[in-house]
Amino acid sequence: MKFLVFIAALALSACAHFPAAQRAEPVAPPPGTITDLRSGETLTPSQLLVRLAAAPRLIVGEKHDNAYHHRAELWLLQQLPQQRPQGSVLLEMINPDRQAQVDALQARLRRGERIAPGELPAELGWRQSWPWAQYGDLVTAALAAPYPLWSANLDRSEIMAIYQRPQLPPGRQSTRAAVRQGLTETIRAAHGGQIEQQQLAAMVAIQQQRDRRMAQRLLAAPTPSLLIAGGYHASRLVGVPLHMQDLQPAVQPAVLMLVEQGSEVDKEQADYLWATPATD
Repeated sequence: MKFLVFIAALALSACAHFPAAQRAEPVAPPPGTITDLRSGETLTPSQLLVRLAAAPRLIVGEKHDNAYHHRAELWLLQQLPQQRPQGSVLLEMINPDRQAQVDALQARLRRGERIAPGELPAELGWRQSWPWAQYGDLVTAALAAPYPLWSANLDRSEIMAIYQRPQLPPGRQSTRAAVRQGLTETIRAAHGGQIEQQQLAAMVAIQQQRDRRMAQRLLAAPTPSLLIAGGYHASRLVGVPLHMQDLQPAVQPAVLMLVEQGSEVDKEQADYLWATPATD
């Protein structure tokens, strides 16, 4: 899994119409092996679906540039409401300053307004740092759904303020030395060891504040809720679940980690593992 969130932080179809999610052909689950990390049991996609449907809050961690992971997320978006009503979906890819556009667009669609899919990126002010070719189908389906679609990230202005004056969120679990050290080592490795200490500290603070925001949004969202984010955000060792422990210890999410085959993930990091092939 790549730590693309930090790189992004510093780097400072057709003629069909909506509701697309209601008319789209169901996607098949992607290839790969699914494991219940708590028991070691190998699961079919259908078995996984039943277990995930029982979770009031679910975090799915992805490798951002793997097409199979986006397909798995779209499959979950289509299939989970068949098991029980869906309360909300939250995306790391949507910043708070775009929430108003999302809400307005969902309202227009629910009134029956017809909007060409090709117009959606402009309507949303979609940021090119999240390629629409990769996320468009997922966002399109969520927009047309009868539940709210929420932002789950920091705005650029917030990121820059943290970068200039790094500050960690308050908490006993989420800001432990071991957690900060794990993030520090990951960021340093992602930069080939060539990063100044001041910049490194700022990037750790940005990641932790992003995780805190995701935890706050997931706790506030209508349930059953689904958060889709990068793998490090989803991890029980360094990510959003730790911040949820600090905020509401009694409320813990289920975690599904989407990885490429050969990646090592254990039960300390997630509840379920879906290992797919790599993609170009």
